[in-house]
Amino acid sequence: MTSRAVSFSPVAAARALGLYLRPRPLAAFLLGISSGFPLTLLLATMTYWLSKVGVDKKTIGFAVGLTTPYTLKFLWSPLIDRLRLPVLDGLLGQRRAWLFLVGLLLMGAIWQLGHSDPVTQLGRFAAWAIIVAFLSATQDIVIDAYRIEILPPEQLAHGTALNQFGYRTGNLLAGAGTVWLATQHGWAAAYSLTGLLVLCGLVAALWAGDTAHSRTVADAPRSGEPVPARLARWLNDTLVGPFAEFFRRNGVSGALLILGFVLIYKLGDAMANIMLSPLIVELGFTDDQYIAANKLVGFWALIAGTALAAPFLSLVGMGRALIITGVLMMVTNLGFAVLAMVGNDPVVLGLVIGLENFTSGLGLTVFVTYLSGLSNVAYTATQFALLSSLAAVGRTWLSAPSGILAENLGWVGFYIVTTLVALPGLVLLWLIWRRSNTGPQSV
Repeated sequence: MTSRAVSFSPVAAARALGLYLRPRPLAAFLLGISSGFPLTLLLATMTYWLSKVGVDKKTIGFAVGLTTPYTLKFLWSPLIDRLRLPVLDGLLGQRRAWLFLVGLLLMGAIWQLGHSDPVTQLGRFAAWAIIVAFLSATQDIVIDAYRIEILPPEQLAHGTALNQFGYRTGNLLAGAGTVWLATQHGWAAAYSLTGLLVLCGLVAALWAGDTAHSRTVADAPRSGEPVPARLARWLNDTLVGPFAEFFRRNGVSGALLILGFVLIYKLGDAMANIMLSPLIVELGFTDDQYIAANKLVGFWALIAGTALAAPFLSLVGMGRALIITGVLMMVTNLGFAVLAMVGNDPVVLGLVIGLENFTSGLGLTVFVTYLSGLSNVAYTATQFALLSSLAAVGRTWLSAPSGILAENLGWVGFYIVTTLVALPGLVLLWLIWRRSNTGPQSV
């Protein structure tokens, strides 16, 4: 993706901030709410519900498997890219037709999940949880593609930042919001009401309108072309085309560099965050101290980092933004090492969590903007799903040995290792720069 740095001026800064108020970035915010709430509802909120009704920890552990559709969604994303839905397609266009179909099914599945009793109907409960996870991952395919396609290049960073705001808002509503609703009206009503957050994305789609993809995806038969030949061509365009185009556009070596970079760029950061809760507990911080650090410092630092991402990209360019946020993630990991050495100090805890959340908000928005720019509008759903799935693999499967490392190295040694783990991603970024032959701004 090309993103040129510009010199700082008050006028440029005001214009950059003003882009947040444009209709399509605001639509991206609503799409983010619909995208962000289901995973929180499935993991944090659902495991809390199961714990409250006395389900044992071993059974609760199955919830981790619900992240699998999010890492495998690239397998069915080509169908979302190419298949047209009867009736709805003509009314809404290809992208919005899928968004409405999946959104309505997702609301129904969440309703069914909320009305399943995990104590007496655990099998039914688990089945609906899996269905919700699959539909949520599919909704993400559509929303990510639609978001990229409705945002003009000059609004992509701002729309991505607002999308991340929306995602975090959805997390909050599906977490604390659903638990509060459950205390007032019961779990069935809480899940049913939270499921209505899908409507945010549907309203955004009606507001933002159709995309160019919907008008170019049609696969009209060629004169005299037999049905088997047309089917073979459709399958090639659907299943092979998106991946072939990505490798053809970037070259085989360039594509492999990009895929490797996406896979490991945030690995050190993911390893560090997986072990944060055990570190906090082992250092003897109270629940109130941890909550205060997250609510009073961490949340607002996250908001600040996300808000500054788009102006930051405008000022320094994509390549420099990636390298700076990569270095910041390394500094954050060293901050955890300092916390481990200092021990139970609430001030240091607040500073470290504040730095981590600021870096997370800034870095994730920059990274998602980068991934968005790598996707060809002709195959947006498939290519972004592939890239985001790779990033998810790095965050989950590759970071799985974190506990073993922490156990054997101790906290200080572990966080130093996570700092070093971030270096290969920066090396791959440098190689991508070098291959471009035009400097960091062309990354």
